[in-house]
Amino acid sequence: MSRTNKFILLLVSAVLVQFPIWAQIGVGAAAPKGAEQLFNGKKRSLHKNWTYWEGPRLAATLPIKWEIVADPVDKGTAVSSNDPAGAGGKYGAADIVTKQKFTDFRLHVEFLIKEEGGNSGVYLQNRYEIQILDGDSTDHGMAAVINEKAAPYHVYKGIGKWNAYDIQFRAARFDENGNLTEKAMTTIYFNGQKIHENVAIQQVWGGPNSGLDGGRDGGKGITNRPGGIKLQAEGHDVLFRNIWIQRLELEAPDTDF
Repeated sequence: MSRTNKFILLLVSAVLVQFPIWAQIGVGAAAPKGAEQLFNGKKRSLHKNWTYWEGPRLAATLPIKWEIVADPVDKGTAVSSNDPAGAGGKYGAADIVTKQKFTDFRLHVEFLIKEEGGNSGVYLQNRYEIQILDGDSTDHGMAAVINEKAAPYHVYKGIGKWNAYDIQFRAARFDENGNLTEKAMTTIYFNGQKIHENVAIQQVWGGPNSGLDGGRDGGKGITNRPGGIKLQAEGHDVLFRNIWIQRLELEAPDTDF
């Protein structure tokens, strides 16, 4: 083998060590083998895998009224969160949640905000919100672990462009008596850049209208029930596509990837 070929081989090996092939992240990331495609842009996928969350504020009725629309950037279609029942920012009125429930997982979600101030959210286990909010860089803003940890706003690509969350999540752990022993934990990449690493999530925010256990002990009364992936309707035109999930079993309290 020539010196040039050896150099190329060493260079490629170094790149693969730093950026493993299995860690595909960012816009357009394909679901790995064994993952479940929760939404592929099609109406059938939406109605097969999702339903309205039956929270105390539910105002929408089935079938789901989230509209399938043309992808404004690429070929294909997406779904809009602008359900009429969620007009005026009435979260919990028309949120959609997966029919399947999950414990530990790797999740990929792509979203596009069409207008200034666009607002939605991705809920892990229908409890913990990862915020989607144009124009807000606080701990209640874009890509924040809601009300607990802000994210670097510059990673957001802006209005009219596709963005991606890649999330690894470990559910809260409990002892044999049902007492909480370990907080839920997450690591998140935003558009391919790691923004949260092994962040322990303290509670469910927003009260009973927000998600599972939100009405228990001020949101701190977490239970061991698995939960679905929820997308929030707040009367804004936020689009979603390419949503997939891979079930995991994370024994150690470590979500880094």
